[in-house]
Amino acid sequence: MILTMASMNSSVHSYNMSSLTYRDPSSTAVAKNVFILALGLTINYINGTLIHTFRKHQIFYTNPRYVLFIHLVLNDMIQLTVTICLFVLSYVIYRIQTSLCCLFITFASFTTLNTPLNLAIMAVECYIAICLPLRHAELCTIRRTYILISWIWAMSAISTLPDVFLNVATEPERYIYASIFCERDNLFRHPISLQKRDISFIIYLIGVWLTVFFTYFKIFFVAQAAKKAKSEDGNAKKARNTILLHGFQLMMCMLTYIYHTIMKALIYLFPKHYINVIFVCYIFIQILPRLISPIVYGLRDKTFRQHLKKYLLCSVIASVTPWTKAKCGSLS
Repeated sequence: MILTMASMNSSVHSYNMSSLTYRDPSSTAVAKNVFILALGLTINYINGTLIHTFRKHQIFYTNPRYVLFIHLVLNDMIQLTVTICLFVLSYVIYRIQTSLCCLFITFASFTTLNTPLNLAIMAVECYIAICLPLRHAELCTIRRTYILISWIWAMSAISTLPDVFLNVATEPERYIYASIFCERDNLFRHPISLQKRDISFIIYLIGVWLTVFFTYFKIFFVAQAAKKAKSEDGNAKKARNTILLHGFQLMMCMLTYIYHTIMKALIYLFPKHYINVIFVCYIFIQILPRLISPIVYGLRDKTFRQHLKKYLLCSVIASVTPWTKAKCGSLS
C-alpha cells in the first residue's frame, strides 16, 4: 500500500513530500488501518454519547459552558471523520478527483482551525466565572455564545475560502479534470496561499496562547488568594486545572501549525523510519487531542458525568442482556 506523509496530515499544512512514496507490507497496512478505524470509532462513540446526553437534558443546552463544549465535541467528530477517511483513501485509491479533495480539505481545515479558537473562548468563560462571578450571567449568555460560535466558523472561513477561490480562479481545469493525492499543499499550491497560511498561523498561535496564559494566571492568582485566606475555593482550583488541561490540549492541537517544521526535523533525524514516524505523529497530533475533550468535561464535570453514566452503562448492559433495551429506551 502506498502511503505518503500528507495522508497523515491532510487537514493540516504538512511539509510537502508527497512526491516521495513508501510502501507498507500488506499486513502492516491492514493493521494500521484497523487500529486507526478502531480508535476513531471509539472516540466518536464516546463523543456521540456526549452529544446525546447534552441533547436530552435542558440543564446543558441552557448553559453557555456546555454549549461551547458540545460544539467542540461535534467539531472534533467532523475533523476526526474527515481525516480518517483521507487516511484510508490514501491506502485504497491514493488519488481522488480534485474537486472532491477540495471538499475534504475545506472541512478539515475549518474544523482544525476551529479547535484552538473554541478552547480559547472556553478559557475566557472559565475566567469570567471565577474572576468576575457577579457579571458571569450578564456576559455569558446563550445568545452571545451562539454568536461566538458563528464567529469561530467565520474566522475559519476567512482563513480557508480565499485559498479555494484563488486556486479555482488560477487553475480551473485542474479542479474539473485532474486527480491528485489529497493534501493541502497539493491542493492549495499557489505561493500566495502558502504565505497566507504562515501568516495566519502566527496570528493564531500568538492570539490563542496569550488568551490561555492570561486566563490561567488570573485564575491561578484567585486560587492562591483564596488559599492564603484559608478558604480554599474549590471552583477556582478546578477551573485552574481545567485551564491546564485546555493548555495541554491546545498545545497538541497547535502542533498542527508547526507540523511541517517538525517533520523536516524528524525526517532528517530518522530517514529510514520515515513512514513509522509519520504514523506516530498522525496519532499524537490528529487523534489524541480529540480524546482529551471528553475527559476535560465529559468525565471531570460532575453534572455531565452523572447523566453520562446512565447512557454508557445502559449501552453496555443492553448489549449483554437484550431484555433491558426497553428500560434503557425510557432514558432516551
